[in-house]
Amino acid sequence: MPPCTISDSVYGSSFFICTRFHGLHVIIGATFLLICLFRHYLNHFSSIHHFEFEATA
Repeated sequence: MPPCTISDSVYGSSFFICTRFHGLHVIIGATFLLICLFRHYLNHFSSIHHFEFEATA
């Protein structure tokens, strides 16, 4: 089976676009989680003020 590249067909193009968007989504989510962790260590969250944590979760 020949390797699949982005210029092969509609399948190749859609596969690479989907995987890149998923990778970008994971990077953004991990960044948000790291920011929440950093803010947690600085005691920025309380039982009333924790919207960023809820939005990230």
